[in-house]
Amino acid sequence: MKILIIEDEVGIANFLKQGLEEEGYDVVVANDGKTGLEKAQSQKMDIILLDWILPKMLGIDVCREIRKTDSKTPILFLTAKDTIQETIEGLKAGANDYIKKPFSFDELVERIKIHFRNENQNDVLTLGKIKIVPSKHQVTTNNQEVSLTQREYELLNYLIKNKGKVCSRNQIITDVWDIHFEYDTGVIDVFMNAIRKKLNLNKEEDLIKTIRGVGYIANDIN
Repeated sequence: MKILIIEDEVGIANFLKQGLEEEGYDVVVANDGKTGLEKAQSQKMDIILLDWILPKMLGIDVCREIRKTDSKTPILFLTAKDTIQETIEGLKAGANDYIKKPFSFDELVERIKIHFRNENQNDVLTLGKIKIVPSKHQVTTNNQEVSLTQREYELLNYLIKNKGKVCSRNQIITDVWDIHFEYDTGVIDVFMNAIRKKLNLNKEEDLIKTIRGVGYIANDIN
């Protein structure tokens, strides 16, 4: 699961990043509102931890901008602002939760788990005959369960979440592999071949199509 932290206090941001990575999460940090918004809009995040008072762009405005195109990703405000009016304003802007500073790290982790659990329970992904149930980490095709490796599962999950969009090999390396340097993207083709074989995908179905020289696109329409 990928978490975006938008926090201008470097000490707090680093503390949260280290702690959440130790909990097993993939963490991205932005230290101002504008950069945070760019990361939220350019990368698939599973949850966003957002400060209110930020340089370049206030957290409340970041939240509103994210919600214009993304209605699902949970957003948690981490802020010293705690009046009832401010809380209501944050929730109206599209936030899912509101945690007052200073806060317990253990409480934050539990809040994050709750939001992930709620999201996963309601988020069944489908692509034609293929279905992913994230809460069970289960993949089926024609109602038959398929065993995928962790990397295969992550790649298939990513393509279906971005159904209808061309996913370049460089995007996949960055977002799925979490590699941010030059890397041989040919490894993706190896995993795709394995996925297609396990799901019995033939060329006529074209549920996951190769875009030559670019990457892949998942689409229900053949």
